[in-house]
Amino acid sequence: MTLGTNTGTPDSNANKTQYSEPEAAQELGVTVEQLRALIRSHIAQSEEDLNHVAVATFHPSDLLVLKILAGSLTKATPVGSAE
Repeated sequence: MTLGTNTGTPDSNANKTQYSEPEAAQELGVTVEQLRALIRSHIAQSEEDLNHVAVATFHPSDLLVLKILAGSLTKATPVGSAE
């Protein structure tokens, strides 16, 4: 996925305004389970919030925030390191 030059939002689907959970995961380059884990660790505030993730729609701005959060996770855990 690349980011738009001026907006910082995904530009592979420039006209798209909403993404399903699988589409959001694909745009971020993660699996649906990784997307859910990202939301669980950084965004959801209750179990009820987590129950709604699968039916949620994501806006380009949501994907931007999730991309930033996903990037911070990859920086914190270097590839190939043992956890």
